Amino acid sequence: MARKVLVAGLGLIGGSLAKAMQKDANNYIIGYDLDEEALAYALKEHIIDEKTDDYLDAVKRVDIVIIATPTSSTIELIKRLDEVELEREVIVSDVSSVKGSVLEAANALKNEKIVFIGGHPMAGSHKAGIHAAKEHLFENAIYVLTPTKTCSKTYIEELKDALKETKSHFVILQPEEHDEMTSVISHFPHLIAASLVHQARKWEQVHAFLPELAAGGFRDITRIASSDPKLWQDIFQHNSEKMSRLLQDWINEMVTLKEYLDKNSKKEMITYLEQAKKYRDGLGVDRKRGALPSYYDVYVDIKDQPGSIAKVAQLLADAKINLRNIRILEIRDNINGALRLSFTHHRDQENAYKLLKKHGYDVYIEV
Repeated sequence: MARKVLVAGLGLIGGSLAKAMQKDANNYIIGYDLDEEALAYALKEHIIDEKTDDYLDAVKRVDIVIIATPTSSTIELIKRLDEVELEREVIVSDVSSVKGSVLEAANALKNEKIVFIGGHPMAGSHKAGIHAAKEHLFENAIYVLTPTKTCSKTYIEELKDALKETKSHFVILQPEEHDEMTSVISHFPHLIAASLVHQARKWEQVHAFLPELAAGGFRDITRIASSDPKLWQDIFQHNSEKMSRLLQDWINEMVTLKEYLDKNSKKEMITYLEQAKKYRDGLGVDRKRGALPSYYDVYVDIKDQPGSIAKVAQLLADAKINLRNIRILEIRDNINGALRLSFTHHRDQENAYKLLKKHGYDVYIEV
């Protein structure tokens, strides 16, 4: 008998999860969303097997519920679970990037048939909505699970089995440690990116040509400022205490840097920058350090011409070298650009380096 899974919220994340789970014949996917158009599209494209506009009725009929909505909406949907009478246990999970307030709502439930396991698939896209859903969106990504204290391992394994076609790497964390870590490496950088953009906007009033120079590094470091403002405000709202503390840490850090500049402290500045470089270069190098995956990068200089990227990719494909990721670091009109090619294995990195070197490309590997 097929395992019935309700996905409540068919945006990018919910749609991608549904698409991945649909690959497992043991899953029967029911979709719920307030957007009738999204529901119709998901059903037409076989992302879901059935659509519903009755959330609580669907909860009664399924084995697993995955709530894939913004954090505030997720909390409201969790609270509504006390309104439904269940004959058997139902596993409920979510996808919110803030776990503290979500688990607080889950732990307050009086419905003893609800088994809650917090979830956070740590991948996304610059696109939004069901039309942007990809079955491979979470492949090799970290998928954090934050089960309640009373949740048995059996239920955790059942949820992981339902999600196995996402091909994610599951990690069990406590809500508090999850929120602290995501604050540092995800939420807080978004605030900093937004502040840098505001600084550039203000300086544009002094130098009108400034936007023409805002390329390369500036675009890379501020890219996340283009994300959905309402979604991020919701995240900040539910993680405000940690965000405030991090902002104060950042202010203190900036005071120190200002002193180095004002006093022309050359030695201290070099040490500061060296320590930052060493730590940044080491992220993901050793899998034993944590959840960050290891990647082996090759940098390739290419000309700004049609087909340049395709030629590099085709050379690797013909040699059966598996490319994990490709990123354009700098492409401007009529100058050379750089590609960063990422590989999962060191041998692929070496083979790619030798192959591209052989074909006349300017290639290098950071040591």
